[in-house]
Amino acid sequence: MDPASRAKSVLARPNHWLDRVGDVWLVRVGADRRRRPLLRLDATQVQSVRREPGLLPRAEGGWWLAGAGMDATPGRWLDRQRRVGPEGRNVVVSVNRGESPIAWLARRKGSDGQPFLRGFEITAAERLREDFEAAAMTGRVTMDWTALPRDRAPRGPGSVPPANLARRRVRQALHAVGPGLSEILEEVCLNGSALQAAERALGLPSRTGKVRLKLALERLARHYRMA
Repeated sequence: MDPASRAKSVLARPNHWLDRVGDVWLVRVGADRRRRPLLRLDATQVQSVRREPGLLPRAEGGWWLAGAGMDATPGRWLDRQRRVGPEGRNVVVSVNRGESPIAWLARRKGSDGQPFLRGFEITAAERLREDFEAAAMTGRVTMDWTALPRDRAPRGPGSVPPANLARRRVRQALHAVGPGLSEILEEVCLNGSALQAAERALGLPSRTGKVRLKLALERLARHYRMA
């Protein structure tokens, strides 16, 4: 059994979940993080689990395997479907069948009783996520946002593959949002992390992720000229 298949098999067991400490991914059992992890995974193995059957955030941080320990928190339940691509050919794409963290936040209200997220902020977040999935990007993308791709020569219409165009749009959007805020967009909008898990992954103080995400979405909407 290859490492990714073994990880899926272990995560399918009751009370087994995926944790992240910095850039290290760990398979744990039970709520006590002091217990020795069962497995250590690399980014490629985690991406394989994300693609099929998918991961859902735990309320306490970390992720369940989709269908193995799901709760009522937002998450990404990824399925594979065959669709007609931009060039008229059949392609297999990832489809999010779970409720995204942004959709979950959109149903929440602020201290003033008004919706926490405005319509254009929700639309901006979904546009970024759609580009990310169209680009089939993996791993951390904010590490590359300072090095935007530049064309060395003029290209004719349709000469750039659609996935490359989507990848460029994602990096340009994160570049426009800027460091300090783009990271929370990646965690919540692209990786599908709940706010508590995003705070833990980024080393942020508790309850500060919500404010950062709001500011990041405002900048993202301005980049898309939605606000």
